[in-house]
Amino acid sequence: MFVAERMTKHPVTVTIDATVGEVDRLMKKNKFHRMIVTENEKIVGYLSDRDIMRVSPSPATTLSKYEIRSLLDKLSVRDIMQKKVITVNEDATIEEAALIMYQNKVGGLPVVSEVGAVVGIITATDILKTFVNVMGLPRGNKMRMTIKTENRLGVMAEVTKIFADNGANIDSLITFSQDGNDYEFVVRLDDRPHGFDEIISQLDNHGYKVIHTVRIQ
Repeated sequence: MFVAERMTKHPVTVTIDATVGEVDRLMKKNKFHRMIVTENEKIVGYLSDRDIMRVSPSPATTLSKYEIRSLLDKLSVRDIMQKKVITVNEDATIEEAALIMYQNKVGGLPVVSEVGAVVGIITATDILKTFVNVMGLPRGNKMRMTIKTENRLGVMAEVTKIFADNGANIDSLITFSQDGNDYEFVVRLDDRPHGFDEIISQLDNHGYKVIHTVRIQ
C-alpha cells in the first residue's frame, strides 16, 4: 500500500505572502491543524496551529478580538513558517511514511511528486485508518488469535496450512517480534470456524502456542 493511495489529494495551500490572520481563519474554518506553504507550486514551508499560537497574544491579554486580528493580519506567513519541511514522496509505502512521522515526532507530512510539486498530505489519522483496514476491522465479526512461534524458516507456511486443512479462512495475518527471536502471529478469521479447538490443538502439537483468542465485533 502506497502513500498516494491513502493521502488527501489536492490539499489546501497558502502562499508565503499570506498573512497569519488569513491562515488562522482558514485553518479554524476547515478544522485544519497544519498548512502547507507554497511558491510556484513547490513547497517552501509548513505552518501548524502551534506556530500561530506561538505568535498570538496571551489568552490573558486585554486586547479585543479586533485588535488581535489586526496584529495577526500584519504578520506574514514567511515570518513564522517552518522552513525545514519533512516530506514524503507519493510513491513511498505507508510503512515509510509512518516511520518518518515516528522518527521526527510529527503528525502529518506533505506529499510531493518526483518533480517536487505538492500533490497531497498524509496524517497520523490516515495511517491509523490504514492499520484498521489492514486488520480487516470494518468487515464484520472476526475471530482474533495470537500465536507465539520461534523465528525459523517455514513457520508461516506450517501455520497457515493448519488453518487451511481445517477449512478456516484467514482474513488477515500480521507478524511482529518483541526481541528478534520469538515471533507472534496475529491471525484474524472470517468467523469462529468449526473445529476451532482442533486448530488450537494441532498448533500446539506443532510447537505453536496460542496465547490469546478473542472475538472482535
